[in-house]
Amino acid sequence: MLCVCAVLLVLAALSLSSSADPETHRPRHDSGLEIYKRLLETKRKDQLNALKNLVELNDINQQHKIIDIMLKGLFKVLEDSRAVLTAANLQPDDPFPRDDKIKEAYSHVIENTAFFGDVALRFPRIVHHYYDRNADWGVLLRWGLRFCNLTGVFAGGTHQHVLTLVRLGGYGYRYLHLQDY
Repeated sequence: MLCVCAVLLVLAALSLSSSADPETHRPRHDSGLEIYKRLLETKRKDQLNALKNLVELNDINQQHKIIDIMLKGLFKVLEDSRAVLTAANLQPDDPFPRDDKIKEAYSHVIENTAFFGDVALRFPRIVHHYYDRNADWGVLLRWGLRFCNLTGVFAGGTHQHVLTLVRLGGYGYRYLHLQDY
């Protein structure tokens, strides 16, 4: 009886893993990636602290100005980083890059895509005000979300929910309906 239960558990696990979302990365061991993930935690804390300060600003006009500048810069960096990674023919599930220029572009995609999610979830109306007027941003964001998911950087981590909420909320596809807070 115990063997039958063990076989059923193995079969259930295999069926769950084979029906996984194709946009989700399969785990692999990559020491460069593991080091980057630890460094990313510090970067994400800094980003979240900056957003906390923006929320506490309590001046909608200032928030609009700051978010406008931030989004323009974010998508410019995302566009430039995409060009570098494409030129290097780097695939998201490749081993973590060793070349400094490619490593920088890789990290910019990860950090800026996640940061966009944080900003959009905290300031949906303001973000939509700018995002909806820039058609190219949707293409870049869809690419960034897919890249992030396939790298495995956020898989099982504390920040995976941001990417999931952005995708489910419709960014890259359109429209997230939450109240600004």
